[in-house]
Amino acid sequence: MHLLYADDSGSITDPKQRHFVLAGVSVFEREPHWIEQELHKIATRFVPGQPESIELHGSPMRTGRDGWDQYPRATREQAMLDALKFGITDRHPRNVRLFGVVLEKVNFAGQDIAKVAFEQLSSRFDQFLGRLHSQKNDTQRGMIIFDKSSTEQRIQTLAREFKSAGHSFGVTRNYAEVPVFVDSKASRLIQLADLIAYALFRHFEHADSKYYQVIAHSFDAEGGVVHGLYHR
Repeated sequence: MHLLYADDSGSITDPKQRHFVLAGVSVFEREPHWIEQELHKIATRFVPGQPESIELHGSPMRTGRDGWDQYPRATREQAMLDALKFGITDRHPRNVRLFGVVLEKVNFAGQDIAKVAFEQLSSRFDQFLGRLHSQKNDTQRGMIIFDKSSTEQRIQTLAREFKSAGHSFGVTRNYAEVPVFVDSKASRLIQLADLIAYALFRHFEHADSKYYQVIAHSFDAEGGVVHGLYHR
């Protein structure tokens, strides 16, 4: 099974922010353990002997919130860059592929932005699974794992609708189950998804490409066409 760990960045309702991002990292089921080990090593730099007590979370790490201010900013930012490199680029494309949706909110006035973002993300992951089936006879199913949030019920409803009635791009066919939701504190892969979403948000919202340039070539692609990143 392929697992897509996903999280968002930016606020749908904050008028000061121009973008909303939903992004994730797709891994084969045997890969999360090894990525978690790499991220634990990074966390150990800050809390030796107890890495599970610290959460790798993009915005707090960069800005020094939630206790991160006790560490030098350069050290925090290097940890973010290393997490993206060791968790993603060193494993792409065989074991890891990225998916991201970047919506400029002004283009979606009056629309359900959460629905648009989820539709794009879930359909692109579904298409990736479909390609594996048709081109490589790989019949693995997929599942999306989200960080717990206020949109949990909305996304569950959308997932059921997409499976039965379809969405703008058809009907999803390659999911084993509806999305599940976990606490980011318990999942390094959700934390990695947060770093991906934050990297995209910084790139498009603030023209800060420091983090994005590490992962820019890791989005799902086939034949020179990038399928895994949608920006409008």
